[in-house]
Amino acid sequence: MGFVPFTFVDFLDIILVAFLMHWIYRMTKGTNAPYILSGIIAVYLVWVIVRALNMELLSSMLGQLISVGAIALLIVFQPELRRFLQMIGMRQKFFNFFTQFFLTTEARTKTDIEPIVTACCEMAEERTGALIIIRQQSDLRLIAESGIAVDAKVSAPLLKNIFFKNAPLHDGAVIIEGNRVVAAKCILPVTQSEVPKSYGTRHRAAIGMSEISDAIIIVVSEETGRISVAQDGQLYRHIDTARLQQLLQPCTVTETRRRSKKEVAQ
Repeated sequence: MGFVPFTFVDFLDIILVAFLMHWIYRMTKGTNAPYILSGIIAVYLVWVIVRALNMELLSSMLGQLISVGAIALLIVFQPELRRFLQMIGMRQKFFNFFTQFFLTTEARTKTDIEPIVTACCEMAEERTGALIIIRQQSDLRLIAESGIAVDAKVSAPLLKNIFFKNAPLHDGAVIIEGNRVVAAKCILPVTQSEVPKSYGTRHRAAIGMSEISDAIIIVVSEETGRISVAQDGQLYRHIDTARLQQLLQPCTVTETRRRSKKEVAQ
């Protein structure tokens, strides 16, 4: 009996499985999911051993338990699955390759970063907490719908009034699209990754939002008065004015928004 040949497809299969397992670990790190997965694997191994020993009654019971395992997994991992689907749905870059042949482009208004930088620096000096999302390509309508519609031109006084401590809209995030404030008091998903305990709720929410979108998120700490910027799952802390302007430069470039042929016809 000869050895089964090891092909490139087998190697690719192993690499993809390893990548998938690593991704699952990163997604569930910091939650109870790894312990639940370990318990499921343990039950499965016991079932394999029981079947090998021809223990019919116990094998039947474990078989029934495993057969409904898929439904149980959907219930147990509902938050993780929701986060995963949200990540895919909101990162439009993932779909650009498939949609570029059916869509045309339209110029989208660039963002004026000067009032944003001015407001953040002034709020930092006054130690006023703030959470500002600047949209790039990802669709943020679901996040915007969680807050209150504003639709006003971006200005430093407007941002400072929104985040004033006693203002009704100060709690939550502001979404800026182009040169307009489209929503305030928006609720953001908090990151499930391990972060330093010194990070507050705003910082955790900023990281969580940057993990599921390509938006740039600015955080002004109420406790320290320091500015942080989150992007692509990373948090850059202790940002000064020059560095903040540098990080926001991509927002000043006129971007394009894709429209379907149906929209163009209208």
